[in-house]
This record gives sequence, structure tokens and C-alpha cells, in this order.
Amino acid sequence: MRSRKQRILASPYYRNNQFQNLYPTTMMQANSMFSTLQRQFFGKEQRRPSKPLPSAWPGQSFHQTPPASGLRVTWLGHSTLLIEFAGITILTDPVWAKHLSPVQGIGPQRFQHAPIALEQLPAIDLVLLSHDHYDHLDKQTIRWLARGTMPFVTALGVGDHLEHWGVASSRIHELDWWEELHLAEFDLTIAAVPAQHFSGRGLKRNSTLWASWVVMSPNSRIYVGCDSGMFAGFQDIGQRYGPFDFATIEMAQYDVAWPGVHMQPEEALQAAEMLQARTMLPVHWGAYCLSLHAWDEPIERLLKAAEGSSIAILTPQLGQPVEPSQPAGLTTWWRD
Repeated sequence: MRSRKQRILASPYYRNNQFQNLYPTTMMQANSMFSTLQRQFFGKEQRRPSKPLPSAWPGQSFHQTPPASGLRVTWLGHSTLLIEFAGITILTDPVWAKHLSPVQGIGPQRFQHAPIALEQLPAIDLVLLSHDHYDHLDKQTIRWLARGTMPFVTALGVGDHLEHWGVASSRIHELDWWEELHLAEFDLTIAAVPAQHFSGRGLKRNSTLWASWVVMSPNSRIYVGCDSGMFAGFQDIGQRYGPFDFATIEMAQYDVAWPGVHMQPEEALQAAEMLQARTMLPVHWGAYCLSLHAWDEPIERLLKAAEGSSIAILTPQLGQPVEPSQPAGLTTWWRD
């Protein structure tokens, strides 16, 4: 069996000592740094909610009853979700950190506590990790989850972080783009698919891969998105694996200064169409401010863009379980 380093060096997406996007990608627009700093300090946008956001988690015992439709999703803020699918519970990009930073007590601060404490989580069967940025991979949360027995599925190279934080190597599955993993104990197949983004903690970039996920049972398939700019790869994924019963797609923390690695809300809807998704849950908002737009601007722009669209947009409150095929009780809760 090849080592992690051997697999990285053999990857067709690893060139010049780093992973590369499928298409040339601009991380930061030229001459934008000064403008960005001006807006950072003098912008008038309301980047945090003015009061605590509502939470609608019904409690730990609720998850003991499986979803009637076979798919239920609970959004915990940003890109952290509980996905109950095909009889198992998947936890995605678990981040409970108060601050997003390598140093405790500084960095972007969470709006409020997560709607579910780590100790209150239902039994987790699988952890799915897209990439190693601080808002998607939280060391303290991983150390807590390392005490369990569930497998971790992640992008190539990220397993090095997990091992350092106490996850046994036997529990870690790392995939390159377009690789598939069949988990026989769950009768589930997971495919790593491309995203247009980057990786890195601190100053070192792109030594680990970033990936979105296709999760397939014998009867259904869902798409779990990574941070990404708009790119033709969504079309390729849709053609190879679509249509999808459900897709989570990031549509916030965008800016004109970095259009290549995050999508505007209108682009996120376009990505859902390219993926052939029936329902879409917009994520990457509701917990942290990492950009310069108002905290609720992304969801307002997305809903306006989706008027007349055949794609159903899910808008659950934090902690509110929802079955995408039966999206009852969804409201514009952030307007309150």
C-alpha cells in the first residue's frame, strides 16, 4: 500500500510541489488589497446579527427515529451538518470553535454557540471533511471526535492533520479527485469530486487537497459541496453522477477581490442547476463573518435569484431538522 506522500506525488493534480485547480485560478484580484482594507475598516455592512439567532433543535432523542423519506438534514451553521442518509448519520466539516484561528482567543468569532453541543450529538457513523481551512477543520473538535470509532473520509493529505490530533490511521480514508470509496458496512459509496478552491493552515498553501463529495446509496445520491468558485467542473460532476436528490452548496463569504475561490449567491444557484440538483441547502453562512458583505445578504440574494427556479431552496433555522422531500415549516427566520 502506497504511503500518503507517494499518493500525493502520484496525483495528476499535484504539480510544482502543490495541488492545482483544474483551471487557472486567481486567488486575489490585482490592486484589490488597499480597497479590501478600506472596506474592512470603514464599510457600513452589518456583518454580525444584532441579536441571537433562533435555534430549533428538537433534542437528541429526536434523531433516534429515522427519517420517513430516508434523508434528513440538520444545519448547525456555516458548513457543519448532520446528514441522516440511508440509515446512517454523517457529520460534515465539524467546527465548534469560538474563534477561527491557530491561536485561541483571536480571529473571526462565532456569532453564538452552536445549536447542539458536542456532547449532545447523536451517534455519528461517518465524518466527512472537505479541506483543511480553519472554518472547516477544527483541531479541538477533531480531538473530541477522535475518541469515537467512526471512520473519517477526507481529501488527500488532510489525514496527516487527523493523525496528529489523535485519529487512528485505520479510521482515515483519503481520496483524490474522482476516486471512489465503497463502505461495505453502510452499503454506501463516496466519490471525491473537484472544487475550485485552495488549502492551507498558516502560510503554507495547497500541500493538501480540497474536495466536494458525492454520497451514493443503492436508491439515492446527494452532493456535499466544498468551498468553490464557479467552474465548468460542476457540469462534469452533474453529467457523471447527477441528478442529485439534494445538494449543499456554499454561497457566502464571497467578495469581488476573490471571485475565483468563492461563489456569489447567483453562481451557487447556477452550480445547483449544473449539478442537476432537485433541492439545495445554501451553507457557509450563519455562524462566522469571513468576508465584507452583510451577514444575511447571501441568503436574500439567493432567494431572489431562485424565483421561478425549479430547484427548491431549503432555509432551515439553525438546528432544525428538515427532510428535503418534505420541506415543511421553513421560513425567512433571519428577517426577524
